[in-house]
Amino acid sequence: QVQLDESGGGLVQAGGSLRLACAASARTSRQYAMAWFRQAPGKERELVAAISGSGSRTTYADSVKGRFTISRDNAKNTMYLQMDSLKPEDTAVYYCASSDIYHTVRDYASDYDYWGRGTQVTVSP
Repeated sequence: QVQLDESGGGLVQAGGSLRLACAASARTSRQYAMAWFRQAPGKERELVAAISGSGSRTTYADSVKGRFTISRDNAKNTMYLQMDSLKPEDTAVYYCASSDIYHTVRDYASDYDYWGRGTQVTVSP
């Protein structure tokens, strides 16, 4: 069983930056794909960015390309999401997720087996 703990959320003005972190409890998580999803009130959960087990491959939602950067430090069992040029529409609860099967980048929530409890990101106009 892998436990995931997100941190780094908060309130920021539009144009500002935040850095989210997701700490995994197990060393085995370092070889598997991980991702950040988000869910805004009244909306479905959506992929923000995903990264392969090695960290060599990434994918982003079109809405965050050029503004967000996903990365991971496998030595620390931690994944990050650097969020720059934040917009009010980025307001959501952000969740990290880890696969128990896949090593390559995965786009769908159903591909991930472990989830964190989420961290709130609020961007004011």
